[in-house]
Amino acid sequence: MIKHNTYFDGAVQSLGYAGAEKPESLGVMAPGDYQFGTDAAERMEVLSGALTVKLPGSDEWQTFSAGQGFDVPASSKFDLKVAQNTAYLCIYG
Repeated sequence: MIKHNTYFDGAVQSLGYAGAEKPESLGVMAPGDYQFGTDAAERMEVLSGALTVKLPGSDEWQTFSAGQGFDVPASSKFDLKVAQNTAYLCIYG
């Protein structure tokens, strides 16, 4: 089954589904600044655009472009800066 998720007054939207091995979501973020919390560990892969991320335990911002990704530990928060519409894939667990 597919689940539609909406965050930040519709500026971030995704479709969650059962991936081949783990739960996944495919989404789009509009330009803005966001903070997300995690329950499970997450792998975020940028499909188009770019995400500038401050990962848990870091004071540095890193930018990931299309074809790149990053890992976020379980039970944590991370900050994002999005300068352009950006598509992403998130793999949980």
